Amino acid sequence: MAAQAAFFVMSQIELLSSDQTNLSHAKVRGFKVEHCDLDSVKRLIEAWHYSGSVNGLRVSHCFRLLGHNQLLGGMVYGGLGMANAWKKYADKEEDVLELRRLACIDDAPRNSESFFVGRSLRWLKKHTNVKTIVSYADAHYGHSGTIYKASNFSYAGMTAKSKVIQYNGQSYHDKTIRTTYKGRLKPFAQEIKDALDSGLAQYEERAPKHIFIYEF
Repeated sequence: MAAQAAFFVMSQIELLSSDQTNLSHAKVRGFKVEHCDLDSVKRLIEAWHYSGSVNGLRVSHCFRLLGHNQLLGGMVYGGLGMANAWKKYADKEEDVLELRRLACIDDAPRNSESFFVGRSLRWLKKHTNVKTIVSYADAHYGHSGTIYKASNFSYAGMTAKSKVIQYNGQSYHDKTIRTTYKGRLKPFAQEIKDALDSGLAQYEERAPKHIFIYEF
């Protein structure tokens, strides 16, 4: 059964495109949201999220959105990307998660994202002791937090300006080059660090992001 499930997920991701889905009359209330592992949604997120990547994420929980026998969306919650940022929102780090990635295919019906977020929050409330969810809307990509507002998140201002690393057409947080395992840089962190040293990667300044929080 596990092999069949894996084949289902992978085959849907392989074939997802606007001319292979017909969801114009679909009702989101008939969709399913399932807790899953990162592998189940990794390729969809890489294909449909503006970051194009899940590298470097601290992953705690993943969810997938299913409808009409198709994989329509993927979501990742994890520890906050910035060191000690959790202290702004809770007394203990384990009380806070960040919604790190949220992606749905372009043909997903209206309200799919807010439905997806709402069902994932219900699961987290029932199965974890998390008290606060933090998420960011990236103004650099024209995002203002419409989905979070529709999901009853509260607006909490804006971050400071930041910088990202541009490498191979993708953007990475500058902390990527500091991620270690057993005291040594992870292979991908070393790759990007070497690319910066050689000029194949460059730093780029980014505008502040909008901050949204959800409290259980």
